[in-house]
Amino acid sequence: MFRELIRKKQKLSLEECIDILKTQKRGVLSVNGDGGYPYGMPMDHWYNEEDGKIYFHCGRVGHRLDALKRDGRVSFCTYDEGTCPEGEWALNIKSVIVFGTIEIVDELEKVVEVTRRLCEKFTSDEEYVENEIARYASGTLLLVLSPEHICGKRVQES
Repeated sequence: MFRELIRKKQKLSLEECIDILKTQKRGVLSVNGDGGYPYGMPMDHWYNEEDGKIYFHCGRVGHRLDALKRDGRVSFCTYDEGTCPEGEWALNIKSVIVFGTIEIVDELEKVVEVTRRLCEKFTSDEEYVENEIARYASGTLLLVLSPEHICGKRVQES
C-alpha cells in the first residue's frame, strides 16, 4: 500500500526516523480537506516512545477537526535543521514522513499529560506550563497519530 523509496541509498533507518520525530519540535500535518483538497498545517508534536504514537493538540472547532472527523487518514512530515558542508551552499536535510490514522481524544487528564510533554520540548519554565494548562486545557483536544508507515531519507539540495 505504501511506496518504497526509489533512492534506497538515501533511506534512513527506523531508529533515525524516530530520533528525528523525538527531537524536532514541529512538522506539517496534512489531512483530506474540503472539496478533496489536501490541507496541511504546521503543528507542534510529541513522539511517545512508550506507545510509538505522535501526539498533537488542537481546538474544538475548525477545518482540520472537521476534516479528521470525515477521514482520519493523514500524513505528517518533519525534518531536521540540516547541515551545510563547509564551502558548499547546498543543505543536507533528514526528513521523515509518517502515514497513519488520527484518533481524537477528549479526555482532560490525557490532554494535561500530553500538553506537559509538548511544552517540555520548548521550555523548562514550569510556572508558564501550569498557567497554559490552567487557561487552555479544557478547550483542547488531542490528536493521536497511530503510524502505519514511517519513512525517512537524507536529501542534499542541489
